[in-house]
Amino acid sequence: MKSLTVVVPCFNEEENLQKGVLYHINDYLSRQKFPWEVIIVDDGSSDKSRENIEKFIQSHKGYILIKNQHQGKAPSVIKGVLSSTKDSILFTDMDQATPIEELDKLLPFLDKGFDVVIGSRNTKREGAPLLRLIMANGFIFLRTLILGLKGIKDTQCGFKLFTGKSAGEIFSRLKLYPQGQNKGTGPMVTAGFDVEVLYIAQKLGYKIKEIPVFWHYVETRRVNPVSESISGLLDMILLKRNDIKGKYSGSNPIK
Repeated sequence: MKSLTVVVPCFNEEENLQKGVLYHINDYLSRQKFPWEVIIVDDGSSDKSRENIEKFIQSHKGYILIKNQHQGKAPSVIKGVLSSTKDSILFTDMDQATPIEELDKLLPFLDKGFDVVIGSRNTKREGAPLLRLIMANGFIFLRTLILGLKGIKDTQCGFKLFTGKSAGEIFSRLKLYPQGQNKGTGPMVTAGFDVEVLYIAQKLGYKIKEIPVFWHYVETRRVNPVSESISGLLDMILLKRNDIKGKYSGSNPIK
């Protein structure tokens, strides 16, 4: 790996920003020997997130703020990834449920020939409520039944690393949550996004490695587990329909 982009989506993250998450990320990256940049994509925050980020950027180099209209997490991540020109790209959550230091566990596998290296919480999800664990297992069952996506235990951990080449080809083909077409209110966390990313990665023949990482449950009102599960199920059905229609095939990005 020669250079790295870290993509961080942001929606009403004022509380986490005030806790110093960007200082934490910067402290880690500033110790690395490779060139890096951090692309923060603000998803139309209604609190003071943008002001906090802009203040931080004024005194720290290597940070880019992209200001989106509110579309949801998936279009924010897509925008950040496709804005990168680096050799490798990581996307991670602003709350740092998986700390940025866990990147040390993923990076060596790019040098071993893997194209996509994903963090995995496995069955140990520190602090997660029982209902969340039950629904997570149900999601895995449905994912295997509907899509046949095998060999991956945890598709939903928000800590994924890609080569620049694989990221460009995968993210330019995503169909479930295209940029500029989702408008609404609230955080709009999309369960099917990560599944589609990995499904396309497998479809294109990329080598995927899953690595256990530290993860702790962060209490949030942004994700409703029931609505998230229903949305995830509908996404998987739509994803399967897209695949049957051949929308993920071919060597050129889907328009």
